[in-house]
Amino acid sequence: MTPVFVLFVLFCSEFAFLRLGFALGINYGQVANNLPTPEQVLVILTSLKITNTRIYDTNPKVLAAFANTGIELIVTVPNESVGLLTDPRQALQWVATNVKPYFPATKITGIAVGNEVFTSDDPTLMSNLVPAMVSIHAALVQLGLDSFIHTSSANSLAVLENSYPPSFGSFRPDLANLMAPFLQFLAATKSPIWINAYPYFAYKDDPERVPLDYVLFNPNSGMKDPSTSLHYDNMLYAQVDAVIFAMGRLGYGGVEVRVSETGWPSKGDPDEIGASAENARVYNRNLLLRQMGNEGTPLVPHRRLEVYLFALFNEDLKPGPTSERNYGLFRPDGTVAYNMGLTALPDSSSSSSSSSSSSSVAAASVSLTSSATREIKGTDSFWQWGTLVFSLTIQALMRKAF
Repeated sequence: MTPVFVLFVLFCSEFAFLRLGFALGINYGQVANNLPTPEQVLVILTSLKITNTRIYDTNPKVLAAFANTGIELIVTVPNESVGLLTDPRQALQWVATNVKPYFPATKITGIAVGNEVFTSDDPTLMSNLVPAMVSIHAALVQLGLDSFIHTSSANSLAVLENSYPPSFGSFRPDLANLMAPFLQFLAATKSPIWINAYPYFAYKDDPERVPLDYVLFNPNSGMKDPSTSLHYDNMLYAQVDAVIFAMGRLGYGGVEVRVSETGWPSKGDPDEIGASAENARVYNRNLLLRQMGNEGTPLVPHRRLEVYLFALFNEDLKPGPTSERNYGLFRPDGTVAYNMGLTALPDSSSSSSSSSSSSSVAAASVSLTSSATREIKGTDSFWQWGTLVFSLTIQALMRKAF
């Protein structure tokens, strides 16, 4: 029988992934025709103690399934809807329909208006972004939700003209008239700027000059910024600081930068250098360990960098090169996409042997059974059984680790 749940353990001999779940978010994309139900996805997230998730729409099934779970959720206005929401009445209707009915049971904490709009090559969409954000924020204010839900937008790093060294960070001149009001809105509403940052692309495009260890967070000599003397041992932090410097040049250096997407593909086309299961394993593992340490970047070391990993699942309907369909930690059937200290649970035929040792484990260990025993409507019983075994196994590992 195909495994129906996963035991997600990073360094099985010492650390449970549970310890990392509080430290990062994950992107839950749904451009696929074979994904688990939202209820089954919720079992994965709650068992891993992942508390921050980002979706690319306002799927009502997802919003309803995530109610009363405590998982913080960022929802998205699709690019094709941005123009419509420049109208304050339409924005109010959108928030009243897609957000208000679910809040606060579903802990929606942010609305991403569009995705990578400023690099879309659509002048109308680009000029509509800030007016739509203003209208949505006004709707949140009118409905009394603005103190709970921020409004922002995720940007590609291609908005930068320069990113190396970080202190040279600057926005593209052709975007200056768009970036200034965008950043002004974020500063006025105390909202973060979200960036989609993929060191993988830098390595793929120039593997001869970009050290692989530097982009994978592996031990390396790193680089020293000649202007600030700050030392960088990985590219992701350098990219984030380049955005901070770019904002500073426009007078908005105090806006917080958060990483809305980062990840590494486990498979690619022949010309996609570096796309491999091993590199994906190393990048994501090392990133998770950094997140567990609550690190900031060299420029802002005392402010923890908030990161959302891309992605939860491989998505088989995404267009483009093979890599686009292979960023997931999991395959759609719930099995792991590659070995990152991850092993699939046995099928239900093995349940009796697993349960025979459960009582002794549960008696003197950290209590993790709430997510395992909570009834989830519409979830098949074998998923609930898998969660129970997962939870008990994690308890055993936690006892060993501590």
